[in-house]
Amino acid sequence: MIRTATPEDVPLIHTLIRELAEYEKVPGEARASVEQLREALFGERPAAFAHIAEDEVSGEAAGFALWFLNFSTWRGVHGIYLEDLYVRPEARGGGHGKALLTELARICGERGYERLEWSVLNWNAPSIAFYEAMGARPQDEWTVYRLTDEALARLGGTA
Repeated sequence: MIRTATPEDVPLIHTLIRELAEYEKVPGEARASVEQLREALFGERPAAFAHIAEDEVSGEAAGFALWFLNFSTWRGVHGIYLEDLYVRPEARGGGHGKALLTELARICGERGYERLEWSVLNWNAPSIAFYEAMGARPQDEWTVYRLTDEALARLGGTA
């Protein structure tokens, strides 16, 4: 079962993000606080959205998707950028990841969004196979760049 996250889910989402960081072998990178997530998801001007996958038998959280809108200047419409998709190890293979992606694809269709995009770590072969089995294709002609921490502050003149 997939449902839209509520403010009461923020501590759960925080826990799932930390589990994802562990899985991706960078636990120290998950620095967002519960308060930051609450503001981003449910503040006065939400910047992100989330869905929870629940096991239909136990009712326990099996995973989540956290996403935000992007915009294509070439297509002239919004799309969804999937920041995090995570299914707990014990729940993998139960259809939760596909159900989360299906819900986001449904939202795209309903709202006229023309893209659903995300990044995947190059070493994450199981996820890559999962995505490609659903018809997703890598955009290997693009390289993602990122500014953070000192480099971002230096460039912005706030170092």
